[in-house]
Amino acid sequence: MTLSKLGRITLLYDFYGSLLTPKQHEVIRLYYEYDLSLGEIAAEFKISRQAVHDILKRAERSLEAYEAKLGLLAGYLKGRDAAVAGERG
Repeated sequence: MTLSKLGRITLLYDFYGSLLTPKQHEVIRLYYEYDLSLGEIAAEFKISRQAVHDILKRAERSLEAYEAKLGLLAGYLKGRDAAVAGERG
């Protein structure tokens, strides 16, 4: 089963969100959990939409880098898929 980008980032955030900078942590949370637009987040932080976009992309790259090194999400998905397959079989 493949994950949507939203699902993947949300799970990566659950595993590695505490490793992000405070601003990255908050921007990811506002964008993905609260579904705020870049403009709304920019107004909240009193920064440009481009700055929010840059923070968001940098945070997403960081989450993916942590996953590449630690593989917690891959292990979780493998275990979940095995459990689902066991229930079916």
